[in-house]
Amino acid sequence: MSRLRHQRLSVSFLIPFVLVGFLVGLTDGTSVARAQDPIEVVTTIPVLKDLTEQVGRSRVRVKSLLTGLENEHTYSPKPTDLVAVRNARLLFEIGLGLEVWVGSLVKNAGSPSLRVVTTSRGVPLIRDDSSDPHDTRHGDGAPLAQGNPHIWMDPDNVEIMLRHIADALIEVDPVHADEYRRNLAAYREQMDRLRGDLLDRVGRLTDRRIVAHHPAWPYLAKRFGFEIAATIQIHSGTEPSALHVQHLIGKIRKDRLKVIASEIQLSQRIPDLLSKETGARVVILTTLPGGLPGTESYLDMLRYNVLKLADALEH
Repeated sequence: MSRLRHQRLSVSFLIPFVLVGFLVGLTDGTSVARAQDPIEVVTTIPVLKDLTEQVGRSRVRVKSLLTGLENEHTYSPKPTDLVAVRNARLLFEIGLGLEVWVGSLVKNAGSPSLRVVTTSRGVPLIRDDSSDPHDTRHGDGAPLAQGNPHIWMDPDNVEIMLRHIADALIEVDPVHADEYRRNLAAYREQMDRLRGDLLDRVGRLTDRRIVAHHPAWPYLAKRFGFEIAATIQIHSGTEPSALHVQHLIGKIRKDRLKVIASEIQLSQRIPDLLSKETGARVVILTTLPGGLPGTESYLDMLRYNVLKLADALEH
């Protein structure tokens, strides 16, 4: 009897230690603990960072390689970018030759578990305009046949980009798939409301013609009904010739064009010259969230750009 009692006491004594060991095993670097960590994501440009955070919210930790002040065509990655890509599980890019520098960055990072997602897949593309029909290059080296890469300027295209982002997050973290889908649906509702408001605002304009600084605006123009009457930089990253500048001055005067849409990421030398020679008003916009105060998110940026153009054309 005393031996049986001794055995029971021994088992009772050991149970707490067995439970502690089991709990330590669950929390000491196992998959259960890691599953609660945010998914490390890298994006090439800030608009993709914002879209990823809208879908992933607290489930993601996102770093954008560009801040919103750089030119996405000519960006040079930093050593910290290499580290971020090496530690990431997902990298979201636009593609279409926009980020010509990202391929070598991914290769140098050497992370076999990294998944690169091209968010432009399935987006209806607009071909860049060119004064030379035989020219087959975008200013940054991308073939024109691929189409203009500034697809995010049209919220309808962003709908497609969001699906790619949500699908990638669900594949990496299927446990929270319903949460990602709910976040996506809520954000789409916000975007739909804003799109309707902006279409109403532009619809009241009698003159919607603008001069664009560089080929970043065809998607926004098509969606909201602006007309790009002329472009300063026919190719991204190249300065216009003196002959082209003279042609622009003549056209702006002859057609009485009132607004030049420029960007904070570009030099204002030529737009200011055209404004001085013709009286057209230069409006500074941004193609990247965070480029100007009040454009911290994608929806903020979209609202800012469309309303600034509309106000300038109206007055």
